[in-house]
Amino acid sequence: MEILRTCAELREWSRYERNDGGNTIGLVPTMGALHQGHASLIRASRASVGFTAVSIFVNPTQFGPNEDFARYPRSFDADCALAKAEGADVIFAPSVDEMYPAGGAMSIEIEGLSHRLDGKSRPGHFRGVATVVAKLLIASEADRAFFGQKDAAQVAVLRRLAADLRVATEIVVCPIVRDPDGLALSSRNVYLSTEERLSALALSRAIRNAEAQFTAGERRAEALLTAARSILAAEPGVRVDYVELVDWATLLPVESAAPGSLLAMAAWVGTTRLIDNAVLIPA
Repeated sequence: MEILRTCAELREWSRYERNDGGNTIGLVPTMGALHQGHASLIRASRASVGFTAVSIFVNPTQFGPNEDFARYPRSFDADCALAKAEGADVIFAPSVDEMYPAGGAMSIEIEGLSHRLDGKSRPGHFRGVATVVAKLLIASEADRAFFGQKDAAQVAVLRRLAADLRVATEIVVCPIVRDPDGLALSSRNVYLSTEERLSALALSRAIRNAEAQFTAGERRAEALLTAARSILAAEPGVRVDYVELVDWATLLPVESAAPGSLLAMAAWVGTTRLIDNAVLIPA
């Protein structure tokens, strides 16, 4: 498995593989610290395209000044081993200078969406996400890019980016992967102590509680949100950031749930901020 360091190398690889028999290219963008959630994205790519690139880049522009950029988990050798085991063809691991050359003056702001849900709590976060993903899509010229539903607000931003810029890459969303106890897999889970991890399970319990209400026929947003918030409020180790029921395309609140509405939440467990969500689908 080859490791590429520059956008020019990634583009050259992509064009070579595409032209050598009309192959399709998949991209799995990550910030490293890979886990089985990322592995599921690599497998999804391998199942639907000819060749798969996995990017590993801890993007500084999506972190706020008081966030965890410096301590974000980095495990490059283990990441490469996992990606190789799952069938990735190349790793794209650029430097910060490669992705953000000196004198660069461009960023991408998705107006409205960038300031909702996580964007409201983390000003500038989605600007950083949209900018770096646009760079990755341009460099890779991928036919499909694979993202996890756990980052549902990010997915909404990137879908709009692809549509507005008329990017040819298809944004593919894969299901949330959870540990057997229900906790959504996240690179930040390594921050949690044993006690905090037990507290963090309140997020998935809150999701299941609201989903059960929806399955039973409840459609009022107020009732569904109350069902979720009651679970979180009962766990003293959890400090809620937001719990919202929104239209997944616009991230705007809805008064009544419809099939495909997004129940999304973020909460602090100790010093770790976690997110979780569910797309409400009738049984």
